[in-house]
Amino acid sequence: MGVSAAAVLAIDAGNSKTDAALVAADGTVLGEARSGGFRPPATGVAAAVGVLAEAVAGAVRSAGGAPGGPGSGGGPVAEHVSACLANVDLPVEERTIGAALAERGWGRTVAVHNDTFALLRAGLPPGAEPRGVAVVCGAGINCAGLLPDGRTHRFPALGKLSGDWGGGAGLAAEAIWYAARAEDGRGETTALATALPAHFGLGTMHELIEGVHLGAIPVARTQRLAPLLFAVAAAGDPVARSLVDRQADEVVALAAVALERLGLLDEEVPVVLGGSVLAAGHAQLDDRVRTQLTARAPKAVPRVVTAPPVLGAALLGLDRTEAPEAAKSRTRAHYG
Repeated sequence: MGVSAAAVLAIDAGNSKTDAALVAADGTVLGEARSGGFRPPATGVAAAVGVLAEAVAGAVRSAGGAPGGPGSGGGPVAEHVSACLANVDLPVEERTIGAALAERGWGRTVAVHNDTFALLRAGLPPGAEPRGVAVVCGAGINCAGLLPDGRTHRFPALGKLSGDWGGGAGLAAEAIWYAARAEDGRGETTALATALPAHFGLGTMHELIEGVHLGAIPVARTQRLAPLLFAVAAAGDPVARSLVDRQADEVVALAAVALERLGLLDEEVPVVLGGSVLAAGHAQLDDRVRTQLTARAPKAVPRVVTAPPVLGAALLGLDRTEAPEAAKSRTRAHYG
């Protein structure tokens, strides 16, 4: 079975990676590939879509397609393109990227969604109607809710500009802030003041700050400190623990507002949790999310999803093509 048999081209793109999969009408995954991160605000739309094209071409090759054929400008690779993308947070961005994907000619129809909807779809039970809320907490944080009639509730998710707090990069920045103030005397004592510089082989926060400021330590490396923050919190450090608690409260605030705005507070409804921070199994974070969510939305049913988000994009595509439930089960089984 080759690329010509594909019903859905599923694309999931985040800040650090893009996954593409070609899926047959019966749910068989024909081919898969991965490329780099999708960052249109930083690189521009054309370059960002070019990164998607690398993954699409790789999936075509994996499915047995010839180089230079479909996926490389040679015609459609599937009936429908289902693209769930980070950094597509506003309706105008969906329209812009949707038009750019349509120009590529990868499918006869194209649907573009924020990647939060991929998480939500992947986390819904088999056969369930599209009703629920998803919170992604990975490098950043976002939330979306959906009703069967197509109504949604979303947040701009543009960082501090739109009132967001946390995510892996945000937690890392907060940890550095508290550690710096602990060392220079302006803030509360915390083990973060020694743990963070030690992570870089340094002795003090002053050395770490100087290294980042002068470019010796890439900012990107400092944005990956969230696991260290959680380790310090697990060891009992009060400052680190307070940051973990605040992250849990932010996750719950997003979910509870989305549930309220969609009229779902009094219904048993899934709240799907995903992203690298929420999927890592941090006991303090997990326990507080569940406790606080129960207090604000007693009937909500939290569920952590660790399946690849491209599964959600594929299921959305199979929904669009009216594939039978057996086909969706086959795709689910492929991704474990």
